[in-house]
Amino acid sequence: MTRGKFLAIAGSSIIIGGVTYYQRSDKNNFVRADTKQKETTKTPLQPDEREILFLASLAPSGHNTQPWFVKYIEPYHWIIGNDKSRWLPGVDPAQRETILSIGAFLQNLEYAAGNLGYNCQFDITATTNQDENIIDVKLTKATKIITYDIEQIKHRRTVRSNYLSDVIKKEDSSYLINEETDFIHYIPNTSKEHQWLNEQTIEANRIQAYRDAAQSELANWIRFSSKDAAEHLDGLTLAGMEIEGIPGWYLRNFYGKENVMKKSFREQSIDKVVKQVSQSAGWLLITSKDNSVATLLETGKQMQRLFLKIRERNIAIHPMTQIIEEASTNQLLNNSVGINEPVQFILRTGYLKNYPEPVTLRRSVEQFIRT
Repeated sequence: MTRGKFLAIAGSSIIIGGVTYYQRSDKNNFVRADTKQKETTKTPLQPDEREILFLASLAPSGHNTQPWFVKYIEPYHWIIGNDKSRWLPGVDPAQRETILSIGAFLQNLEYAAGNLGYNCQFDITATTNQDENIIDVKLTKATKIITYDIEQIKHRRTVRSNYLSDVIKKEDSSYLINEETDFIHYIPNTSKEHQWLNEQTIEANRIQAYRDAAQSELANWIRFSSKDAAEHLDGLTLAGMEIEGIPGWYLRNFYGKENVMKKSFREQSIDKVVKQVSQSAGWLLITSKDNSVATLLETGKQMQRLFLKIRERNIAIHPMTQIIEEASTNQLLNNSVGINEPVQFILRTGYLKNYPEPVTLRRSVEQFIRT
């Protein structure tokens, strides 16, 4: 056999092998629409209870850890709990963000319950962010139904890319902030504070990317393959990180936790942040009067109320909290943006031309209910 014939046959074999591998490989991102919300275990939940709790679970959380559980006491009486196995000690050692996420869960719960004709009675039982039992919830039939557009909960999405640079219109910012002007602050992209937030977000991400405890934690919550995504129904999927096409195919089939710790992955993550902060209408900061459990829960509810308003105005928000999470940048934050109160959320914001459907995964209610 001549060398030319050998190379031709070998090349054909590689192509055929590559095509065969592609046909057998993980070709598509696993997204929320692919999940089937069905009972995996028997629970005492009534249909309304299950619907309310599932809608509550569509709240956002850091790394999409979904750090809540629900302890079933009796029909329409539950305790919302703090799932220690879903904490993020690398970036949230005091569980501040965990409590904020549970607050967002509570806002969804309140809207969903009201829409089905129930009043919510909340009794906070936690005194620290580390307490397991956070809040006692009782639902009672309401004499007057307070309707809420549940589609806003179902279609809420964190969008990370393709922001326009148009400053948020006055009528839109007034609608979003409404009666919460003491706690929600819009910093437009025309201000010096905006530039500082851009620069320090990049710096905080650089620090965090090279802090192994934080990077290892991130690696544990990335679901590269569709198999892992379908198994866990949580964490950061490639679809949620907006990695599609050939790059997504490559990562799904050839990447794992060990790759996240490599310099190339860290640098690519920083480069992506640089690109993201260059696209925005500015930042929305949410502050609170203090850092008590009750206040953090209420601040999480405020954030969720804001998040549920934005889609109808074609506005996106992307939580980027690294400045708060890193001590060296956090200590400069208040003076640099001219705010005295504790900053609990830093949200990049901007208009979108097209609003995509939600893709982040959610566990079924049966996976976070405890009886």
